[in-house]
Amino acid sequence: MILKAIFAFLAFMIVLGIFGKIRFPGQERLANAKCKKCNRYRIGKGPCVCEKGQG
Repeated sequence: MILKAIFAFLAFMIVLGIFGKIRFPGQERLANAKCKKCNRYRIGKGPCVCEKGQG
């Protein structure tokens, strides 16, 4: 009985690992929304605060 529980847990962890590697929609857009210099998220289409000299 304990062996079945252990194997079920290991199978569940393998499935989670497989799904964790899948790239979900929107990940690339979020990565592009970050500033290349300071790595902060930019809001809107304007320049980042670090480029304006206010941060």
